[in-house]
Amino acid sequence: MSRQAKRRRTCRVRATALGVFLSLVATESVAATRPSEAVPGAHWQYDIHPEKDGWNRAELDALRAYLVKDTQITGFMIVFRGQVIFEYGDVQENSYIASCRKSILAMLFGRYVQTGQINIDKPIGQIGMDDVGGLLPIEKTARIRDVISARSGVFHAASNPGDYLDNAPTRGSVAPGSYWLYSNWDFNAAGYIFEHETHRDIYDEVDQRLARPLQMQDWHRAQQHKESHPELSRYGAYPMWISTRDMARLGLLMLNHGTWAGKTILDSRWVDEMVKPRTSCAEVNAHIPAYRSAPFCLGYGYMWWLWEKAPDPKMVGGYSALGSLGQSITVFPAMGTVIAYKTKEAYERETPFEARFRVLMMTAAAFKAGSAATPLDR
Repeated sequence: MSRQAKRRRTCRVRATALGVFLSLVATESVAATRPSEAVPGAHWQYDIHPEKDGWNRAELDALRAYLVKDTQITGFMIVFRGQVIFEYGDVQENSYIASCRKSILAMLFGRYVQTGQINIDKPIGQIGMDDVGGLLPIEKTARIRDVISARSGVFHAASNPGDYLDNAPTRGSVAPGSYWLYSNWDFNAAGYIFEHETHRDIYDEVDQRLARPLQMQDWHRAQQHKESHPELSRYGAYPMWISTRDMARLGLLMLNHGTWAGKTILDSRWVDEMVKPRTSCAEVNAHIPAYRSAPFCLGYGYMWWLWEKAPDPKMVGGYSALGSLGQSITVFPAMGTVIAYKTKEAYERETPFEARFRVLMMTAAAFKAGSAATPLDR
């Protein structure tokens, strides 16, 4: 080969290499700014053309019509890749989020479990826990992990209603960890355990560990207050008042595996632990009759509901915080999507049970891009 030919070949190779390099740089630049990695700052960003990302406009319009006609939902948001693609109602008003509080408490546990300040294998008897009329010796052997997975086997009355204690076996008849029951005693005890072991107030922790770093727009620490009926139980409830758009921020934090604007807010390992199945959907259905005829099947983790089976495969692997009257923070990782909605209690409204889940299924059906929209490449 002549010297001139060699030079031409060298130039072609260099040009090819440069092209590959520039292509890689461009790809990395696009990846670094993908909307899936976006999080809101002081305000949410809106995508006014979600159909470009695979959302069916007609089906979203049908969802809006259903919300108006067939639900009592007062605020509803769909967040896709960190941007709002759908909004309905008043998403700014703070109101009671019912049992969604439990999933938020689970998020707070992670920091202290990872540091060892909370040992989830510690029996509650070692913490000195007892209750009105006394806990049974076998009940005191329940571990913290049993409590936060609703498997404590403690069937003591709670200080607030809204559970399935009426379906419980005889007290002392099951070993802790062996039986799942959606019981407010467990969830209220989890709040007590958190504060006892960390010496921190739940609401202060929400304020400092979640609301401030996530720039929650409507959160007011002074609005939060505990409720208790000590004649029923020593362990009171910790209700929360949060807006729909701030609920969506919490869901987005979960979707992004605990990271927010490049900072670690929750340890990703704890996010995985919260949504790891602790109770199968078959066991949940056995103990909650209303779920047996549903077109989906929900399991349970650490105070999060898990979408084990669903009519739309894009929903499987998702998880939800669910509250009475019609409240939800739902995350569908296969869609890169967060759905938050609420039904404001002060209006004396209640969204029907079927409608609470139908809006989630309608949202999944409106997304046509399959699993291509996974939020982060991991």
